[in-house]
Amino acid sequence: MNTPVRYFDYAATTPLDPQVWAAMQPYFEAEFGNPSSVHGYGQRAEAAVENARGGLAAALGCQPEEILFTSGGTESNNLALRGAALAARRQRGANRLLVSPVEHPAVARTAQQLAAEFGFELTYLPVDEYGMLHPKDVARLLTPDTALVSVILANNEVGTINPIAEIAAICRERGIPLHSDAIQAPAHLPLTVTELGVDLLSLGAHKLYGPKGVGLLYVRAGTPLLPTQTGGGHEAGLRAGTHNVPYIVGMAEAFDLAQAELDQSARRLANLRDQVISKVLQIPDSKLTGHPSQRLANHASFVFKGIDSNALLMLLDAAGFACSSGSACKTGDPQPSEVLLAMGLAPEWAAGSLRITLGKHTTQADVDALLTALPGLIERARMLEGALR
Repeated sequence: MNTPVRYFDYAATTPLDPQVWAAMQPYFEAEFGNPSSVHGYGQRAEAAVENARGGLAAALGCQPEEILFTSGGTESNNLALRGAALAARRQRGANRLLVSPVEHPAVARTAQQLAAEFGFELTYLPVDEYGMLHPKDVARLLTPDTALVSVILANNEVGTINPIAEIAAICRERGIPLHSDAIQAPAHLPLTVTELGVDLLSLGAHKLYGPKGVGLLYVRAGTPLLPTQTGGGHEAGLRAGTHNVPYIVGMAEAFDLAQAELDQSARRLANLRDQVISKVLQIPDSKLTGHPSQRLANHASFVFKGIDSNALLMLLDAAGFACSSGSACKTGDPQPSEVLLAMGLAPEWAAGSLRITLGKHTTQADVDALLTALPGLIERARMLEGALR
């Protein structure tokens, strides 16, 4: 008999909300038209895309034409960094990128490629022991030849929330565009670009109970951006490709639902999260990673000395708990997380990371079961690691 699995990996992906599926379904079936077609099918599909764009723009506090639809958060991050960096170099000769060292790989690897293959100078902004960036460090390192600054809003590995509005004010005063990867945020934080003050903002639907394979990039009007995917004139010529109508509709519906449920959800999840943190820190040789208070309501992350995180994840899975060791894009990598190393953790600690993220379907019973099982599983993981040495 299979062990029922309790899901604790909502930062990796979320299940599709039934209301989102209901909104999407007509555009898989009866309303299947291409939005670029001039006949009725195309016109109705185009209307669905533009209604979704308008709804998202209203929720984010921007104009509809400032939203570009993409295939997901990774593409949004790629377009923001490459498009803004290359445009800044062309317009004003700027050749420097300022990026935090705790970014998702979609930002980190893109910045590294821009440096290695396109000749940009890449400078990493310092973070503190919690993985938080401080505005004074941005102000200190900004120079006129900076093409772009990119700082994650809410960290996917450790849950820390950065002071993006303060950083944005500094960048705006210097005339340097700021991009923020906000993909983890909309299910847990109020999100408007007017309050954040950013020039570019990346979002993806599948972190907020929407479908995989769709995202958006907010581009403040007047922000220079070169397209990185060319073809037809879709998305004002900035992102070519036939619109994925049902997924775009689903993203708009998911965003509305997530933001409407925000306050109630955040209170419930923060209560469960704090229970997790309190109990896990009673395990010997354990540490909380990320900021103790300025963190996502659903996010608890730890390191344990003397264990291998992949071994722990396998033990948890066999016991019926689906967790992660950090970024879902890094799970399975035997090397310690670059994010944790950037925060100053020694490799013997960073190798033993665990991320527990909660969501709308997480119950008190789920949390109680995990907290009952985890100390014994940590002990087994340490025994296994000791036997291999």
